[in-house]
Amino acid sequence: MKTQLSGMYAALITAMNDDQAYCAERQKSVTKAVLNQGLDGLYVGGSSGESGLLNVDELLDQQQIVAETAQNQKQKLIAHVGAPNLRDSIALAKNAARLGFDGLSALPPHAYPFTDGEIIAYYRDLAAATDLPMIVYEVPVRTNRPLPLPVLSEILTLPNVAGMKFTSNDLFKFSQLKAAHPDKIVYFGFDEIYLSAGALGADGGIGSTYNVMGKLYAALNDAIKASDLAKAQELQSISQQFVTDLLEIGVLPGIKAIMHARGIAAGPTRAPLQPLSPQIDQIANRMATDPRYTPWLISA
Repeated sequence: MKTQLSGMYAALITAMNDDQAYCAERQKSVTKAVLNQGLDGLYVGGSSGESGLLNVDELLDQQQIVAETAQNQKQKLIAHVGAPNLRDSIALAKNAARLGFDGLSALPPHAYPFTDGEIIAYYRDLAAATDLPMIVYEVPVRTNRPLPLPVLSEILTLPNVAGMKFTSNDLFKFSQLKAAHPDKIVYFGFDEIYLSAGALGADGGIGSTYNVMGKLYAALNDAIKASDLAKAQELQSISQQFVTDLLEIGVLPGIKAIMHARGIAAGPTRAPLQPLSPQIDQIANRMATDPRYTPWLISA
């Protein structure tokens, strides 16, 4: 399982029409372009895909479109199915299993101050809903609550739980989890410091900027595997420069604007996320033609 699901995954964005309605046709084009960057797979329906702003029907349709588009590709598909309630999460999980996804993932429930026991029960029930391997998710920046190490360890021992997406700066906790659960796959979720976790044995990464810089992150992971520290540092530095520029206009609006500048219609983000604007387009166009980035950027 670890070998099958390890690697670098783009946290796929969701394509919209100009009026912010979900757009299946644009989703096909976006999915094809992201897949063509040499990554190991796609992480579908997560925060980078604006899942918190989509309804369940839109997420189900997105799973269908991505599965059909990737049907003849070798890349793996992981469906993020973490919804505000368990019933919707299970519906998304079962649909992904029916469509042939390779794995599932889910944010811990965070709409209320759930107890540790409730979070563990959520993952137990969701992991049992299908036969697909479950990737749990530690992301304090989204949940406003780091889960304690004993809770994460207990979740990792649940049946069908294959690993974790770890999006936290607590690299000591990351290392502790790796040491305690060597049979589990652990992805790292902060693009701009992937090298740090890669050096500590990350089994792969899942990131937003992989949507448009996937070639760079695939090369970064290869450099880490080859113990080529100088190359890995060079590539991580480019990633950090790119993220620094991207933060000026917002990560998700910026990614979509850069896609547009590269000939890929992804549409705007959905309100209340920042809408696209002439200022965003101007900076995105500059980034899309910056010689530091152009060797690594997505193509239509």
